[in-house]
Formats: sequence, structure tokens, C-alpha cells
Amino acid sequence: MPGRVLVVEDEPDISGLLAFHLEREGYQVVQSRNGLDALQLVRTRMPDLVLLDLMLPGIDGLEVCRRLRQDPATRALPVVMLTAKGEEVDRVLGLELGADDYIVKPFSPKEVIARVRAVLRRSRPAAQGAPMVIGQVLINVARHTVHVEGAPVLLTPKEFDLLRALAEAHGRVLSRESLLDRVWGYAAAEEIESRTVDVHVRRLRVKLGREGRRIVTVKGVGYRLDAEA
Repeated sequence: MPGRVLVVEDEPDISGLLAFHLEREGYQVVQSRNGLDALQLVRTRMPDLVLLDLMLPGIDGLEVCRRLRQDPATRALPVVMLTAKGEEVDRVLGLELGADDYIVKPFSPKEVIARVRAVLRRSRPAAQGAPMVIGQVLINVARHTVHVEGAPVLLTPKEFDLLRALAEAHGRVLSRESLLDRVWGYAAAEEIESRTVDVHVRRLRVKLGREGRRIVTVKGVGYRLDAEA
């Protein structure tokens, strides 16, 4: 599984620590100290994942993430935000912009490696799996694509995995904790806020347009994908 990780962090000690532990796990590491340089490195040395600090000189991590999501070539590139800011508003904003995960400093290197491994595992296209059709939504697991009423819909890796998990449940309700475990890969759901699921569901509904109504909220429980909606 190891691939290329771009570490965008302006503090040399932290950047070096991350690079050391990532390389020890077999990852190839590219380092950047600012947002503009990071965007250039993404174009010239396309990574498999970006570890992105929020507070950067020049343009900050939120703007870097926004630009990556606006570019079709990097829209699906996994992004894990890394920052000292732990307030809920910062986490939600990062997720709204399309970040796949959010780690708050101080952190343990083992935690970062686990998060990176989980995001990469879920962002890579499945090698097999028949397409699934729910209403006017076509989910092609092998190609990692989604079409609504015949038109392609561009989803982030987490949005795709969320839609796939709901589709594979065949109408059963999945709790937020279950979705956190299936999509984000955390056996202990308390490690990340359940609000993360709500943010991604909201974005997914918008992208699916009229078909977004099929994602039904079951109050106090979680979500299900309704084929009859």
C-alpha cells in the first residue's frame, strides 16, 4: 500500500518527524514549507496523499485544499489536515472544503500513520465489484465513478466511500458510529466526532441533486439509502 505522501508543514521539526516515521513505514515523502510550493509540487510530483498543515505562510491550508478540490486533476486527491486548531468550527470548515480527515496537534506519529493508511486504503479504487444502481444513481465500484441520470458526478474519495457503504447496506440503517468505522476506518468511533458523517452526508446530498433525497436521516440512529424514495 505505501505510496507518495506530500507533507506540507512550515515547522521543520514537525515536518522532519512526520517524514521520518512515514519513510520508516515505506512511504516516499516529499516536503513543502508553504502553500504555493505545495500546489506546485502536486502538479509536478503528484502524491497519493497530502498531509496539510492549516497554518502556513502565504496561503493557508484551507485555501490549498480549496484549490485542490476546484481542479479536476486533483479533486479526488486525499487530503488529511494537520493543525493546532482544535475548535469544531475549524474542523467542520476543513471537512466542508473536502478534507478526508482532520488531526489535531499534538499528535502521536502512530496516530498519523494509522490515519494515513486508512485514508489511502479507502481512496484507492476497488479491484472488483459489480456496479450498483439505486434509482437514477449508478455506482461503478471498479471504476470508482458515480453517474446520476447518466451524467458523471465528481465525488471525493470519502464521499464515494460513504455512498458505497450506504448502497451496500441495501436499505438498512447505518449508525454514525458504523459509518465512521466503515468509511474512516476507526475501530473506536469516539476518536473522531460524529459530526464528520453529517458534514459528508450534507455535501453528498447536494452533489447527487434530486437523487440526494434517497439518503434518509433516521433521527437518533443514522442514515439509510432508500431505493424507493
